[in-house]
Amino acid sequence: MVDILIVGSGGAGLVAALEAARLGKSVEVLTKHYPTQSQTSMAQGGINAALYPPDSIQKHIEDTLKAGAGLAEEPIVQEVCREAPEAIEWLDSIGMPFSREGTSIAQRRLGGASHPRACYAQDYTGLKLLHTLYDNAIKMGVRFRSRTFLLNIIQEDGICKGVTILDTASGKVEQILAKSVILATGGYAKIYGDLSTNGHGSFGEGVAAAMRAGAKLSDLEFVQFHPTALKSSSILISEAARGAGARLIDQDGQEIGGELWTRDRLSRAIFEAMEEGREIFLDMRHLGEEFIEKNLPQERKLALLYEGIDPLQKPLPIRPAAHYTMGGIDVDEGMQSSVKGLFAVGECANAKLHGANRLGGNSLLELVVLGKKAAQEAAKIEEEPEDRLYERTQIDANFIKAVFTLPNQIDFWERQEFLSRVLYHNCGIVREEMRLKGVLSVVRQHQKELAFMGLRDKSPVMNKELVSFLEYGNIVELAEALLVGAIQRTESRGAHFRSDFPQKDDEKFLAHTLIWKEDGVLCADFVPVRSAKKGPEPSS
Repeated sequence: MVDILIVGSGGAGLVAALEAARLGKSVEVLTKHYPTQSQTSMAQGGINAALYPPDSIQKHIEDTLKAGAGLAEEPIVQEVCREAPEAIEWLDSIGMPFSREGTSIAQRRLGGASHPRACYAQDYTGLKLLHTLYDNAIKMGVRFRSRTFLLNIIQEDGICKGVTILDTASGKVEQILAKSVILATGGYAKIYGDLSTNGHGSFGEGVAAAMRAGAKLSDLEFVQFHPTALKSSSILISEAARGAGARLIDQDGQEIGGELWTRDRLSRAIFEAMEEGREIFLDMRHLGEEFIEKNLPQERKLALLYEGIDPLQKPLPIRPAAHYTMGGIDVDEGMQSSVKGLFAVGECANAKLHGANRLGGNSLLELVVLGKKAAQEAAKIEEEPEDRLYERTQIDANFIKAVFTLPNQIDFWERQEFLSRVLYHNCGIVREEMRLKGVLSVVRQHQKELAFMGLRDKSPVMNKELVSFLEYGNIVELAEALLVGAIQRTESRGAHFRSDFPQKDDEKFLAHTLIWKEDGVLCADFVPVRSAKKGPEPSS
């Protein structure tokens, strides 16, 4: 029994753990792999904060609202942007090795920003942030438990009691009880498979588990595609490269897009060019070796490792890839879901900060500001769950046993690869009703076929195939919810572009998509945006 149980050891989970420990609460962090193997490490560009004139907090707020295309809610945007300078000061105080210009923290401009605002550590910002937070968590005595796979949320009468997990080393199902649970499990962009910049494992199990427990989800259809991923591997080349002056060109040298267009707009332009048969490249040769080695060393190493190309010598072949999910577990102002005692923060949550299209540099900021807030709110819950074996735990233990008896007549690996490509081409950068409905039919067929899939590896110990099968189950569950949201939103807004409804429709859709399950049936509705204001389309 702990006061606060945190599932996920990325930036959001570690910040929440540090804050919970500071408040004197007992805290344990569950990790799917090992503590520093999280998607946070892939964030390269920086963390936003308006530190120096002529930038200002008000301009940061305006840029965030503009990028969010009407769905970023003003109260939370104002709160996060106003606390951004303090967040940078805190990170600096605990040892975050920011790059410097003299004695000042260095900043650069990312897409959609009106000023250089992203504080960075070369192009390793997320990695260095993650290690800084982890080092401090160890010093604070935070307990970590690795190699645990989240199965379900234990809830009774709408109150969270803890979680069930699969210990992947032993193959045993366990329950862990807590006064409150914080999900910090990351997003679900890896449902697009190898056409995603995300590392292996970002399949949204926290989001899926929350939905099964009765929590409401929102805005799942808003998936941001990053315009500059390496073509062969989908490895991310940071927006910092474009911010430094790298150009997007086709095979004839013709430039694509404008200076620092927002990611949705630029991804569509690249996608349309590729549909015309053009090859697209990121050209940074003119930046020079000295500049690249000082500011973008990781980008050069990644290009050499995954493409075999030195960006000092040749342009890099790129394509857009699924990168970040704006939607997730619907949370209130205190980061609590519709299940009491169940909190969510980071990419698995929808705090309404990003709206329809995240502003580059705001995700790491969200981790710090709202990670602390989630811990503070979770710490207020004092009621202990009854210490007994819960029905959910027994159900999950029986389910895992049953998985080993499935006939394995259908290869789920093949189904997963097929589904990821179908999703990318039909529910990706450009969408259309008949194609979306076609993919939905495929997903529902896959759901029916799950009982005919199974495992070749029958060992209960260290069974990676078992984990992959459970991940696949979450993929088809979330894909259905995403598709339902994309079908019913008959407009184009931010990262959601419908070729059959190319205009934004504020009269009908200045609202969040809400999705939940009742008796296993998927339900959907729209809820109005707080403090909604009509405005111009987001642009560069």
